[in-house]
Amino acid sequence: MQRVADSLRSDGRVIGLVPTMGAFHRGHTSLIQMCKKRCDVTVVSIFVNKLQFGADEDFGSYPRQFAKDKRIAMEKGVDYIFAPEHDDLYGGDFSTSVEVAGVTSNLCGASRPDHFKGVATVVAKLLNIVKPHKAFFGEKDYQQLVMIKKMVKELDFDIKIIGGKIVREPSGLALSSRNDYLSDDARKRAAVLYGSLKE
Repeated sequence: MQRVADSLRSDGRVIGLVPTMGAFHRGHTSLIQMCKKRCDVTVVSIFVNKLQFGADEDFGSYPRQFAKDKRIAMEKGVDYIFAPEHDDLYGGDFSTSVEVAGVTSNLCGASRPDHFKGVATVVAKLLNIVKPHKAFFGEKDYQQLVMIKKMVKELDFDIKIIGGKIVREPSGLALSSRNDYLSDDARKRAAVLYGSLKE
């Protein structure tokens, strides 16, 4: 991937990256469309990052549907899919991590203490491997977006981070790969959050 990125950059092509954990929905494809409009080359990464899951979280059951994601990516005109295995990124005696203090200490970070460290580490690695000029993240995970922008600014990555609008179900519930965990009743009740925020 680095060799491909170097070749694209030497040809003056603008590279865009959409980092994902797969299980694509319309939120992902909206980011792909944004990327295609603003960049010459669209790269989508698919990697379920173990470092951002807590001990009792859903790493083992997180939806993995690579064949379907690949088909969707091809239909949407993605140029490259980067889908490393765990050992490709964290093999050997990997011991380095990236931590962004302050913005990760509350909200989701308060209940998932190592989550954002795992996210920052994998995003830093993906940015160094894919070497994009622009990277696209959904505003659904807003705390994550703020953290990534802060990391990129403070560590002097020469990359523009672009946020994409939240894509919602008709009820107002934000699209998420984890929505499939919800029962029909829970899905209806979850939509109350969006209605309350609007009020």
